[in-house]
Order: sequence, then C-alpha cells, then structure tokens
Amino acid sequence: MMPRTTIFNLLAAFVLLALIFTPSHVSAKPLKIIAFGDSLTAGYRLDTHEAFPAQLERALRARGHDVVVANAGVSGDTASGGLARLDWAVPKDADAVILELGANDALRGIDPIKTYKALTSIIAKLHKRGVHVLIAGMKAPRNMGKDYAQTFDRMYTYLAEHHGAILYPFFLDGVAGIHKLNQQDGLHPTAEGIAVIVDRIVPFVERLLKRIQPLQG
Repeated sequence: MMPRTTIFNLLAAFVLLALIFTPSHVSAKPLKIIAFGDSLTAGYRLDTHEAFPAQLERALRARGHDVVVANAGVSGDTASGGLARLDWAVPKDADAVILELGANDALRGIDPIKTYKALTSIIAKLHKRGVHVLIAGMKAPRNMGKDYAQTFDRMYTYLAEHHGAILYPFFLDGVAGIHKLNQQDGLHPTAEGIAVIVDRIVPFVERLLKRIQPLQG
C-alpha cells in the first residue's frame, strides 16, 4: 500500500498542475473602452500618444485598471454622423463607450432635438449590445442665444436620466476658455489640456468600470 505521505505529495502535485494549466488561471483580457467622438476625442493636431484615448489609458493603468482605450474619434463628426458609423466603428467586443459628440452640432446650430434623437439612438443601440456608456456632455456657444444654449446644455442630463447612463457634465471642464490649455483656434485642447480633462474624468470612468467588472466576476 502506498504511504500516506506519498499520496499527499501526489495530490499536491496534481493540484499545482491544475492551477497552472486550467483556463481560469490565465489572466483575463483587458476591458475594452471605445472613445467615440469628434476631433476632441480624435486628438486634433496632437500626436497619437497625446490624444485623449491614449492619455486616459495610461492614467487608468497607473491606477491599476487593466484596460485598453481605443480611439474612435472623427474630426468634424456630428451626432448624426456618429450614429451612421456606429455599427462598424464600435467593435463587437467593446465593453464600454465614452460618448463624446454634439460639439459640432452646436457650432453648426443644428436643432438640439435632432441631436438628442441621434444620441439617444446611439445609446439605445449600445445598451442593446450590452455595452455600458459614459456620456461626455458639451455646452453650446453662448452666441447661439440663451434659448438654444439652455436646451442644448440640458440635453445631456435628459439623456443620462432616460438611459441610466453615467454623465460627465462637460468634457472641456477646466479647459474651455483657458488660453494656455488650448491650441491657437481656441477650440481644441493642447496635450496639457487633454491631461486636465483626463484627470477630471477618470473618477467617472472608474464608475463605468465598476458597472462592467461585477458582470465579469
């Protein structure tokens, strides 16, 4: 009969091998966040590593999050343009989307109702796919008139409430109107301006990640 100590040693060896070779021991793949927006997301006149998605990914990884942040920004895009390209621009394996659209709608004076309908369609389609959404709000230029600005600005709050999405109220918070944080056009942040945006939005993105991770656990 095999000695008891030998049996224990064999069992321990089998357990160790199981831990090494079972799929559950392999580290999970990173969470995939898609930054879906316009030139503010794309990184207008910035190097790739300076753009919002790249800086956000570095900031999240520095805080211990295993994530990949993909850049799906298109300069000049409107909410309707985003809706038109959504199906191919956001991959099937996306876990979450940061939705940053509407700035060009406001600059062009597009009816906020049209913008709202396009954005709500985007969010509804993403939720149907099981993709969590963080809405990055914008503000209309004040020269568009008080009524237009109020309707446009409130639109993002309504979107978040209607869809149960997380809202970051103003994507350019802490950057808009500050000369040293913007490029010469006064509209697009510098790399330093993007760093300010990232620093302020990270807590909201971490709330987004908490919505995803319990489902994976």
